[in-house]
Amino acid sequence: MTRENARTILVEMTKSQSLLRHMRSVELVMEAYAKKLGENENDWAIAGLLHDADYEAFPEKHPSIIVEKLNALGEPKIAHAISAHYTKWNVPYTSPLDKALLASDELTGFIIACCQVRPDGIASLEPKSVLKKLKDKSFAAKVERDEVYKGAELFGVDLTEHIAFVIGVLKENKTELGI
Repeated sequence: MTRENARTILVEMTKSQSLLRHMRSVELVMEAYAKKLGENENDWAIAGLLHDADYEAFPEKHPSIIVEKLNALGEPKIAHAISAHYTKWNVPYTSPLDKALLASDELTGFIIACCQVRPDGIASLEPKSVLKKLKDKSFAAKVERDEVYKGAELFGVDLTEHIAFVIGVLKENKTELGI
């Protein structure tokens, strides 16, 4: 699957600009991790781009619609990673792709939320500020902190270093992402 194919699927299923931005940001983080780890950048980016593609149109069936579509298109690795991007779904984590998507999803959204309350956005955001906000349960209350912690643990990365990596990727793309 090409990214152009993935973007076509995405825009057919998702209209919300904030959700589109979230998926684009996770795409960028996943692509950067694939590059760093010597993995397939295209597959990792597509997993990030499409992980919530069916959420807006089919919230009660998420992620089964996009997973079925990807399996039908011959993309079982990407489909599996998407089916596993939430620990409470009890899908096994069998590859670095699965673990990276779990580790990147909630944290990327949380970091963007941190940027939105800062006068200079992401410009001076540091991991210690994100860690402090993670402890404040009233801030970005819908973000499941357990997913952030479990994702880093399963991916085998130090949380502070992981936060710094995600901040770095988002900073490189701050204009596009509006942060």
